[in-house]
Formats: sequence, C-alpha cells, structure tokens
Amino acid sequence: MLKENLVALVETAIRENWDRPALTDYGQRTVTFSQVGRRIKFFHLLFKKCQVKRGDHIAVCGPNSVNWAEAYLAVVTYGATVVPILTDFQTEDIHHIVNHSESRFFFLTDAIYSRLDEEMMPALEGLFSLDNERFVINGSRSVVSAVEWAEEESRSPRQALTREEFRLPGDIPNDAIAALVYTSGTTGFSKGVMLPYNSLVANILFGDANITLPQPAPIISFLPMAHAYSCSFEFLFPFTVGAHITFLGVIPSPKILLEAFAEVRPCLVISVPLVMEKIFKKRIAPVINTAKVKLLLKTPGISSLLRRKIKKALREAFGGKYEVIVIGGAALNPEIEEFFRKIKLRFTVGYGMTECGPLISYAPWDEHRPGSVGKVVTNLEIKIDSPSPATQAGEIMVKGEHVMAGYYKNPTATDEVLGEDGWLRTGDLGIIDKDGFIFIRGRSKNMILGPSGQNIYPEEIENKINSMEFVQESLVIESEGRPIALIYPDWEAIDSLKPKQQDREGWLNKVMENIKKEVNRQLPRYAAISRVKVQPEPFEKTPTQKIKRYLYKI
Repeated sequence: MLKENLVALVETAIRENWDRPALTDYGQRTVTFSQVGRRIKFFHLLFKKCQVKRGDHIAVCGPNSVNWAEAYLAVVTYGATVVPILTDFQTEDIHHIVNHSESRFFFLTDAIYSRLDEEMMPALEGLFSLDNERFVINGSRSVVSAVEWAEEESRSPRQALTREEFRLPGDIPNDAIAALVYTSGTTGFSKGVMLPYNSLVANILFGDANITLPQPAPIISFLPMAHAYSCSFEFLFPFTVGAHITFLGVIPSPKILLEAFAEVRPCLVISVPLVMEKIFKKRIAPVINTAKVKLLLKTPGISSLLRRKIKKALREAFGGKYEVIVIGGAALNPEIEEFFRKIKLRFTVGYGMTECGPLISYAPWDEHRPGSVGKVVTNLEIKIDSPSPATQAGEIMVKGEHVMAGYYKNPTATDEVLGEDGWLRTGDLGIIDKDGFIFIRGRSKNMILGPSGQNIYPEEIENKINSMEFVQESLVIESEGRPIALIYPDWEAIDSLKPKQQDREGWLNKVMENIKKEVNRQLPRYAAISRVKVQPEPFEKTPTQKIKRYLYKI
C-alpha cells in the first residue's frame, strides 16, 4: 500500500495553486483552484447535512465539464465512492447501474435526466443538476432544504476560507474504494470495477514521475472522464500538479479538436488511436500519397527536409507546445506508427485497463519501441502465461498497487480474473521481449482458432486492412473457423472519384475484392480472409473508440 494519499494530493494542489486557473469549460467560464476548493467544501456541507457516510455511493453522469469535475472531487475527498457513468449508455443501463451500485445521490445533466424514469431508480434520495448553480432536479423537500442550508452556510463568515485554512479530511485510507467504474467493454454488459484510492494514487504518481508538464500547464480533456484513462491522465494527474484543464463537452470532430488545440496549445496530448488515425488520413495521407511526394520521400536529402516540414505541420496541428502525445485505449495502426516514427514525432503508446485504474505499461517517447506498448510501470509486476513469453503469446497477468479490489457484488467474475495471490488476468494476449517491452497480440476472447489449431489474431489483420485505400475502419470476425472482414468504406475518398451511380456497387465490390487479395498476400495461408462484407454504417464504439465487437456476428 502506498503512503501517498489522494485527498492530500488534491488539498496540496488547491493550496499551492490557490489563485491560478484550474478548470475551464471551453469557450465559457473558468474557475480557479480556490473556487474549486470552496465548491468542494460546499458539497461536503451538503453531504454531511444529508447524512452521507464514508463509503456511500454517489453517481455522476454528464459530458466533461467544470461541474462534473467538482462533483467528482467532492465525492472522493469526502470519503464517499464516486460512480462515474458514461453518457452513451442506454437508458436502461443507467437505471441498472444506479440501482446495482446502490447510489444514494445522482449528479447528472438535464439532457440525461430527460431520458430517465425516476420510478425505475427507487432508492435514489436526490438528483442534482450539473447544468445550473442550484444543483437540484425534482429533489425531495428534505434534499432541497439541505441544499439551501449548505448554500447559506457556505457563505457564512465561519466558513470563509483562506489558502492557509483550507483543509480536507486526512483520515481516508488508501484501501477504501474511491471509484466504482462500470466499464463500457466490448464484449457485453459491463461490470462494476472497484478502484481503491491506492490505484488512483499509483497512476497519478507514475504520471508525475514520467510525464513532464511545464508550467503553466494547459491541458485539453476531450475523452470521456467517466472512463479511467481520461479520468486519470486528463484530469486527476494534471489537477494534482497544478495544471489548467480545459474541458470539451463531447468527443469532437477532428476539425473542432484541432481548432481547440490551436487555441489552448496544450503541453500534453492524451488521445486514442482512432482520433490519431482520422487526423492522419485527413491531414497527412492526402499529401504523402501523391506520386510527387512519394518520389521526394525517397530522394536523399530532400526526404529528410520534407519529413521535417511534415513533422512541423503536424506538431502545429496539435498546438505546437506539447511535450508528448500519449496514445492508449487500443492498438495504433502500424503504418501510421511507422510514419510517426520516421518523422520523429514525440509520441508514445501505452497500455492499460479499467481494472488497473488504468495504466499497465508505458515508455517515454524517445525510448518507445515500434509495435510495443512500453514496459510495465512502477509498482506493478507482469508475467506472460506462456511457456515461452518472448516468442509465444500468452495471457498478460499483472500484480501490484494499480490493481482493482474486484467487481462490485460479483465474486464469481472477480474470482475468474483475480487470484488469491493478487495476479490479475487481463484477457489480453502478448509477448515480452528480453528488454521488457510488451507487444500485444490481441484479446483472448477475440482470438480465432484456425483449421489446424493455429492462433489467428483479428486485430493484426484489421491493422493491415485499415492501412488500405478506401477503408475507414474494419472488423474481423469468425465464421466456421475462418476470418471474415467487415469493412466500413471511406465514403469521402470513394465519392471524390465520382464513380457512375449505376456502376458504383460493382466498382465497390471490385475494390473490396482487391483489398482482400492484397491483405491475404501479406498473411499466412491459415489466416487468410475468406470473405469481405461491406459495413454500410460506422461501427458502434465505446467511449475510447473501440468497436463493440459483441454486436457483430455472422
């Protein structure tokens, strides 16, 4: 158990950065660290008046915002357990999570509230709006009265706060549960991951020790904070080191995101592969795939100059001030990774899962090894369940300070992945080289067993397909032991060629067949794609932009 404490880290950050900007809603208001501290104190008064006890559960659901962040910090610094709920969950799923988690209170936006039925959440004692200053939606008389009392009490002279007087509870142990995170997952309905304060602290401390945030430290938070990846590295870690965080309320289009980067000029970029791949395909690929530029990239002297110009343009696209781009949440397309490496872009690829709060492995950008997801982080051990971990893929297992306490009210699921010896089975397959670099091969649940017992990893085939012209994204699934590729075409690229309407379907079929032939040429015979099918609509995805595989079967 670590000696550092999350509540103490938050208190120190607020006191040391008292008058500095802390949180901003993009294009709207900004609050200072002292204002965040006063809001936390207001909520603590409210929780006490409502007789909230340590360990009670309080749910939060809404887009990234100042109010969301203040509610989260107030809950965890009080000693209650926060239940962050993803906004893209279906209505019945939100009802289920609130009930299953036994949440007493619920912070949510008016838009989310309009989708819900209070009668389906009978144990809730109060709902608080994240859209207005009163923070009450259809609350009971006692809750409304408690809010009014807390608002008046927080303005009283005896509650006046100075930097020196600001204090948060100092007796919340690290083994208490700070967050109950219902993962979106890609294999079905989610489970409630119990993350101790210790796990959140371990992630924060690793970030502080390994990611430089020069002051002033502007940060953009655009991935959903209800997800562990964004919460730890776009919010908690930056906040505790005095960064200024700007929230984008929804995952924006590349165009809007790049406009925000240009304005905020962040010192750290946290992203997922799909965002990077979209920016690459729309901003870089059209330039480097022309015959002239391809030739210049092969010309000594000129090629290095051209790569420097492309790197400069790409760096400026992200604001021009970042120290590093950290990519996580899924595998990065190897072709794009190789291009980024050639132009010496400051990027790295990490690996994690909600059950580790989330970080498992990382390497600095200048040590990043192509194709890898870094080395296991401080305070974690790792092993590969394989007779030959360096050459034969096996399940990745981890143990240490980051690991969850288990799944809430689900001992069976807990026992399936978390042994009594503390080793957590990640469900991911990989190898680890002699230098400790980890290489992910795929999810054990996704692996296809070939006709002669060979292991076929859909993710590796998808990377090859996604690098092909006219492909936006793909999904490889199994049918009778053989891989089948579902491909969502790049309609914009297709339409730019303006094929005749009467020939379009036949033309597209020829394109898909050529893709199949080219990809199969790069694959061993046992892994060859047996069939390609056009996916007419974008695949449904999780908040970290992973395709929800369980929805697609043949």
